[in-house]
Amino acid sequence: MDWEAIIYKYYPDDNSLRRLLLKHSRDVAGRALLVAERHPELVIDRQFLEEGAMLHDLGIFMTDAPGIYCYGKDPYILHGIRGGEILRQEGFPDHARICERHTGTGLTAEHIMLANLPLPIADFVPETIEEQVVCYADKFYSKSHPDRMRSAEQTIRSLFKYGNDGVEKFRRWHERFG
Repeated sequence: MDWEAIIYKYYPDDNSLRRLLLKHSRDVAGRALLVAERHPELVIDRQFLEEGAMLHDLGIFMTDAPGIYCYGKDPYILHGIRGGEILRQEGFPDHARICERHTGTGLTAEHIMLANLPLPIADFVPETIEEQVVCYADKFYSKSHPDRMRSAEQTIRSLFKYGNDGVEKFRRWHERFG
């Protein structure tokens, strides 16, 4: 798979949004690959991990988030779903799962219903090791502050607003991957 060709197909212009997407995705991929390097016992598919990390936010251009140069019509929380739809159309269903499952530390159907989120009622929880590592690595980087990397403690504080379950999952990941 040529992840770069896919990004350039959907982000043809060299503009602030494409540069932000590439910076963020490279940061996430770098951290994810570091996890794979430090933990050979996890038997991570490094190529798939890098591709998934580079494409996990592919759908942001379809969302409305002007602070990060996104002027689409959908709520930002749908960016993973939209990216997943694109990657399925391109013939990459496993990569699509990474897009769909990286929001927070994963979203359950129950959480989506209780929070009345504008998402399909389904579980979008990272299952494979690659899905988990991309989701974990993504939590250290914000597109709103692209030149900063959060510490684990800052990441934990940022997750508290979504409930204790996500915080505990991140802590377990950090013990395993950190």
